[in-house]
Amino acid sequence: MKRIAVYCGSATPADPRYLALAAETGRTLAERGIGVVYGGGTRGLMGAVADAALAAGGEVIGVIPEALAGTPEVAHHGCSELHIVTGMHQRKQAFTDLSDGFLTLPGGVGTMDELWEAVSWAQLGYHAKPVGLLNAFGFYDALLAFNRHMVDTGFIRPVHAGILIAETELDLLLTRMAAHEPHVPIFQMTAQDL
Repeated sequence: MKRIAVYCGSATPADPRYLALAAETGRTLAERGIGVVYGGGTRGLMGAVADAALAAGGEVIGVIPEALAGTPEVAHHGCSELHIVTGMHQRKQAFTDLSDGFLTLPGGVGTMDELWEAVSWAQLGYHAKPVGLLNAFGFYDALLAFNRHMVDTGFIRPVHAGILIAETELDLLLTRMAAHEPHVPIFQMTAQDL
């Protein structure tokens, strides 16, 4: 993987572990020679990922909507590249086009939107890239339980049950993402498989 899209919160939680995790992620990716594609902001976990990757000599590509780009304290103009797009749909398409995989850290509604779109697009066959979830501090325990519930009830097909790659440790998650084997997407299934 040459570049990974990192999805995470633009908020700064009171618990300092989250910012430290984001900084560790940015630094680790840079040290491994993996570029960061992210939301283009300076705030919260997003800013911490970008700043740490840049400080470690890594490539950081920000993708930010026009509505946010005009706010100097929000848009990160220190990125290797800063792409300004018209809206959120174009932003998520750019994440997919520019990256070789997706890595989700803790975050809120926007992070969930990005994560589930990456999973959905993988199911359909719009991409065949690994979708990783870093379940640090048990943050995503309930989400992973719900994902298992969707599999168990049949709303996620067995062939797609492994799309979401979740681990509690970054190194193991990156190793599993690098070893990712694409699955059969819905677009290639026969009617009886659906």
